Amino acid sequence: MNIHIPRGTEDLLPEQTKTWQIIEDTLKQLSERYHYHEIRTPMFERTELFQRGVGDTTDIVQKEMYTFTDRGGRSLTLRPEGTASVARSYVQNKMHGNPEQPTKLYYLGPMFRYERPQQGRTRQFTQFGIEAIGSADPAIDAEVIAFAMDCYQDLGLKSLKLVLNSLGDHESREAHRQALVDHFKPHEDELCSDCQMRLEQNPLRLLDCKVDQDHPSMQNAPSILDYLNDYSQQYFIDVKKHLDAMGIDYVVDDALVRGLDYYTHTAFEIMSEADGFGSITTLSGGGRYNGLIQDIGGPEISGIGFALSIERLIMALEAEGISLDSEDELDCYVITMGDEAKFAGSKLVYQLRKAGFIVDQDYLDKKMKAQFKAADRYQASYAIVIGESEIEQGVANIKRLEDGEQKTIAIDDVKAQIEQGL
Repeated sequence: MNIHIPRGTEDLLPEQTKTWQIIEDTLKQLSERYHYHEIRTPMFERTELFQRGVGDTTDIVQKEMYTFTDRGGRSLTLRPEGTASVARSYVQNKMHGNPEQPTKLYYLGPMFRYERPQQGRTRQFTQFGIEAIGSADPAIDAEVIAFAMDCYQDLGLKSLKLVLNSLGDHESREAHRQALVDHFKPHEDELCSDCQMRLEQNPLRLLDCKVDQDHPSMQNAPSILDYLNDYSQQYFIDVKKHLDAMGIDYVVDDALVRGLDYYTHTAFEIMSEADGFGSITTLSGGGRYNGLIQDIGGPEISGIGFALSIERLIMALEAEGISLDSEDELDCYVITMGDEAKFAGSKLVYQLRKAGFIVDQDYLDKKMKAQFKAADRYQASYAIVIGESEIEQGVANIKRLEDGEQKTIAIDDVKAQIEQGL
């Protein structure tokens, strides 16, 4: 019986992980430039964290979480997103007591959601995200949005669209919530079962429904922008002013609500407009969460963040025809013939690796011609040949494969010669 990979997961083979490593290195370097520091949280948490942090009425909590009971009878859940875990760690480790605020963190790792697998959407996926906790300054909102855009632009993507909205503060949301209930109540029987439930629990989520998106009532639903109080309006104006100052283009869309309950004020998504990208154009999203820290037992502190899927980022690169440089090249390939030469070769390979060179050798006892072909396939800069006669003389032949120039030198001098070049 063959055992296959679980549905909704995928293997990343060496030729693919090279691309992933370039992306991960780019994101980490960007984090350093923006002064964000890495945090690593467990892959599973107490289920209550996501119920309280993400929201009982969200599709994630109701339909998509991988939840199990451990041997101690505790309900645990594989993390479906990163923000709740970072917020939990922020509260538990009392990061709000650090003298320098806001606390600026980034994470990179696997997340898990039970969804219908399709292109760019798997049940185990990899998220990169940042969180800036401890400031209610519109300037930090703009910084997070700028960071998100740079994640794609630094990798060469151009067909991008930034969509922006404000969800307002608690007072604004409550006024909008009542307006939505009054608007949709006469059409309740025409809506899907999920929307009927959302109408009672969280009517804002109706605007994000894929089933009823073409229903006439959706087209003239009350806009949150019409219910923002003075503070929320000014906050949104200031965020846009910061983006304008940075020269970052955006489009305001009052139907953008995001899929998580903890968002307040700024919400945004970045979309791909590349031809052939697919029907689901969203690459990443994020927003401000002024009540989340308090909801999970912390002080009244605000935060903002975003997360992107590495898988969807790679889809966008492919749609725009961008290939990241991931060539597999060697500095040296050591070619040996005979048992004694092989022992000497192993010693030389080890010494060169200790000196910082990328080196390999044959382990299948191939003929010399086949070993040279292997050196060419690996795009080695040098081939170092050691045979029986070289062992007797204590030398090695070094050949520069680019132009065929070669030298015969003492084996003990090979490292120094490679460092200098032929």
